[in-house]
Amino acid sequence: MDVKLNPDERIDQLYSSNIQIIQNKKTFSFSIDAVLLADFAKPDRRRRGITVDLCAGNGAVGLFFSKKTKGLIHEIEIQPYLADLAQRSIKLNHLEQQIDVLNIDLINSLEKIKPDTVSTVLCNPPYFKNLSSSIKNDNQYYAIARHEIKTDLEKVIYITSKLLKMTGHAYFVFRTDRFLEMMQLLIKYQLAPKTVQFIYPKPGKNADMFLIDAIKNGKQTGFKILSSITLADDEGNYVGYVKKILYGEQ
Repeated sequence: MDVKLNPDERIDQLYSSNIQIIQNKKTFSFSIDAVLLADFAKPDRRRRGITVDLCAGNGAVGLFFSKKTKGLIHEIEIQPYLADLAQRSIKLNHLEQQIDVLNIDLINSLEKIKPDTVSTVLCNPPYFKNLSSSIKNDNQYYAIARHEIKTDLEKVIYITSKLLKMTGHAYFVFRTDRFLEMMQLLIKYQLAPKTVQFIYPKPGKNADMFLIDAIKNGKQTGFKILSSITLADDEGNYVGYVKKILYGEQ
């Protein structure tokens, strides 16, 4: 291996796609959300269009998605250490010719990537509003990734719309308690919601996440709700389709 690991870092693997990710349990590790989003998203028809992964963290979504496309992937991450993790994981997987990392605020991505040229945008945005009453993790990496400290949902959707070319697709994973807010913002910025899939943590529990596909300048018709996904059994073990996409098992 020609990639250096720093103290407290480790290499994890998504066995179903044979992608390795450098992680640090003291700063940031990708969650099941990233795996679900990369699995849910689809490349453009020719599999050669530009993909942008916003709020990329340690690059997991873009890395997992790279198996689906031959096109270029730009990962946008504001935190320098997480951007460095992503860059080293790209090197670890020998994907330097396909994926790059831009260590910038996503609002500046329009200066680096020409607007109206992107086929696919992927994003696992911060889930929680940055309220004075919010309880935030003392770990700044998790706090910024989970709370709207450096950006917010409206900015994410605005940038997504600007980047996408006409009929390009945006794929998000987000919390159900902000479902209506996301729908309103997507429509505001000319992104037509087309497909939603709700995610349930365990049997008998309410859905707490959803995946959504929206199309730039798409028609306001043909909306579909896919069959739901349950993550785990009552003991917390991953089951069914989720187990398959994690480990390549039936």
